[in-house]
Amino acid sequence: MDFDAVGARLSASVARAPPPASIARVGLGSMVFAAGVHKLFDPLAWTVYVVDWLAPVLVVSPVVFMLVNGVLEIGFGAALVADRYTAVASAVAAVSLTATCLYLGVVFVLEGGLFGDVLARDVGLAGLAWAVLVDALSRPTRTG
Repeated sequence: MDFDAVGARLSASVARAPPPASIARVGLGSMVFAAGVHKLFDPLAWTVYVVDWLAPVLVVSPVVFMLVNGVLEIGFGAALVADRYTAVASAVAAVSLTATCLYLGVVFVLEGGLFGDVLARDVGLAGLAWAVLVDALSRPTRTG
């Protein structure tokens, strides 16, 4: 295999690709949007993440909690994909994913390793959300 030729083709493709920050923003927005849509179609699937000791703390039932979150995630995800109000939407995603990681970390410790796979994934998503936020805040103009 001619690795130099493969490298040259990849370099040519990268030259035509969107900026990495745009790819990150659209990827994050797509994930948030898809999670929101899935929460609206199957909120029961998401209630598994509400452990017994958390349920009484919620102001609403776990299903209603997931439905409300689904609606909000669709809006924030769409804003990220459309590159509108990106700083606000990515800040919400970053704070929400960080809080989710903290919650999953507590559950992981208290519940014998429960949700460790989701925790590992969400740590990366939280990092992505913070990166998108930093990029949005570093743009010369942040209107719209």
